Amino acid sequence: MFLTCSATLRLTPAEIAAGILDLDNWPTFTGYGPLPGIRSAAFEAPLPANHESEPSSVVGTRIRVANTDGSRHTEEILAWDPEREIRIRLGGFTKPLRWFASHFEETWHITPKADGTTAVERVFELHPLGWWGVPMLWFVRPLMKRAVLRHMESIGRA
Repeated sequence: MFLTCSATLRLTPAEIAAGILDLDNWPTFTGYGPLPGIRSAAFEAPLPANHESEPSSVVGTRIRVANTDGSRHTEEILAWDPEREIRIRLGGFTKPLRWFASHFEETWHITPKADGTTAVERVFELHPLGWWGVPMLWFVRPLMKRAVLRHMESIGRA
């Protein structure tokens, strides 16, 4: 099951990538309705000192996330090419999400434009835990879409 959100941001790809790695920004994901926002995020291990000069060193970075409803999950960076694509795996969900989702994969497709803006398409692949997870994710999907669109607007205002 997929979910796609697009926006044009007045940021460079480098600024978008820096914003993702600045965990103080993560609470700007405020959720939508019963879908919780992010309260805090922390790296499981510090970023490599050479992460700016060696972007591939960011791959494998894991982030612990605490949500506003008390639930938790982890996010692992699977691909890091800020000029084209950033891919993150969300997993290790606690209740209630762990009852019906195994993991999500989020891919940021990044396209710099000649006018200095950047087109961003965020694609989420939602993986149900079993057949019973499918209807629950169909319920979560529109809430998540609204939350991601709201988040993209907040990134654009930053």
